[in-house]
Amino acid sequence: MILPTKRLPEDRALLAIGADILLIAARPKTVSRLWDEIKQLRASRNIAAPLPFDWFVLSLSLLFALGAVQLRDGRLYKARR
Repeated sequence: MILPTKRLPEDRALLAIGADILLIAARPKTVSRLWDEIKQLRASRNIAAPLPFDWFVLSLSLLFALGAVQLRDGRLYKARR
């Protein structure tokens, strides 16, 4: 689930989705805006499998647990290291 496996393609792994989220989150954005932009990014890459919203939320949860993102004032920020 977190990493790709034999039965879980790379584009569905939570780390890959999280990497796309971090790529898009160069500037602070709302979660709904990130959701819209991640769908557009995946459509532009011609990824056949649609991304369900719950996988998107799980990826955000993973990024929060890793300390990679923060939520302030209703916007998602990349954590500064």
